Amino acid sequence: MSQTYGWDRGTLIDRFFIERFLAEHQHDIRGVVVEVADRDYTTRYGRNVDRSEVLDIRPTNPNATIVTDLCDAQNVASTTFDCVLLTQTLQFIFDIRSAVAEVHRILRPRGVVLATFPGIQRVGRSHLNSDYWRLTVASARALFESDFGDDAVEVFAYGNLATSLAFLRGMALEEVPSRLYRVNDPFFATTLAVRAERR
Repeated sequence: MSQTYGWDRGTLIDRFFIERFLAEHQHDIRGVVVEVADRDYTTRYGRNVDRSEVLDIRPTNPNATIVTDLCDAQNVASTTFDCVLLTQTLQFIFDIRSAVAEVHRILRPRGVVLATFPGIQRVGRSHLNSDYWRLTVASARALFESDFGDDAVEVFAYGNLATSLAFLRGMALEEVPSRLYRVNDPFFATTLAVRAERR
C-alpha cells in the first residue's frame, strides 16, 4: 500500500510504539542528553534537560554537535551523558557490539540509554545495503547485558501480528483499528526497545 512505511498516508506504526516507549521513560531523559541525528525526542520528552547534544557520523548534518562513529567514539569523553537516545539506529551499525560498548562508556553512572529497533519490519528501499540487523527479545537482552549487566537491562516488545502485518503492507497507524495496537505480543513484536542503566 505504501513504499514509505505508511508515511505518505499518516502516522508510521513503529513511531507510535517508539513514542509510547519514550513517554513511559521520559523521567530518564534528563541532565546532559545526546540523541542521534537530531534533538526532536529530547525536546518533546525530556525533563530537566541541562544540555542537549546531537551525534551523527555524517559531517554534513547541520544539527550535529558531535561528529563521530558510534563504534569508536574516541572524541567523546567517558562518563559524559546522563541519557543516550538511540532510536532506530542500531540496525544500521554493522559492529553493533562495539556501538553498545561505546554507549556504556560515555554514560555517567546511573545514566540511561533508551534504544529502539525494528522487530518484524521491512527493509527500506534506500537501506538495502546498510540495514543489517533485526533483533529478538533474547538477542536484545544479551547484547546490552554484555556491557550493562543482567540486572540493569529491561527489554520491551511492542505490537503484535496484526500491527506487524499492517506495517509490512505500508499501512498507516490511522488505518489500523486502535484495539489492535493496544496488545503487545513478544512473539510478533513490531518494535523492540531497551532501557539500560549504567550501574
